[in-house]
Amino acid sequence: MNTELLMQYVTFALIAIGALAFLVSVITQVIKEMPGLNNIQTNAVALIISLILCPLAAVILCIYLQIVIAWYYIVAAVIAAFIVYLVATGGWEKVSEMWKRTKYKNQNKTE
Repeated sequence: MNTELLMQYVTFALIAIGALAFLVSVITQVIKEMPGLNNIQTNAVALIISLILCPLAAVILCIYLQIVIAWYYIVAAVIAAFIVYLVATGGWEKVSEMWKRTKYKNQNKTE
């Protein structure tokens, strides 16, 4: 696999995560004030929506590309749902904070 193809896949993955995070945020904002859901925390609603939306998007993509749906596509979509949830609920700040806590930041300053 060459670098150009790898960068293309990474770009597509980031676009998909961003689009799914946007959809999760919009759907959460729309349905969180519905009767019965207003007592549930917004983060829990966003997580549930993400866990539904990501595997659904994977299945729709497989159908569109005429790919046989394998079990590991669904497992990967469920794992990706947690990343989408983090992004949708402002997780970039959390990830950035964890990155800053590592020693990697200190190693770059010494070089």
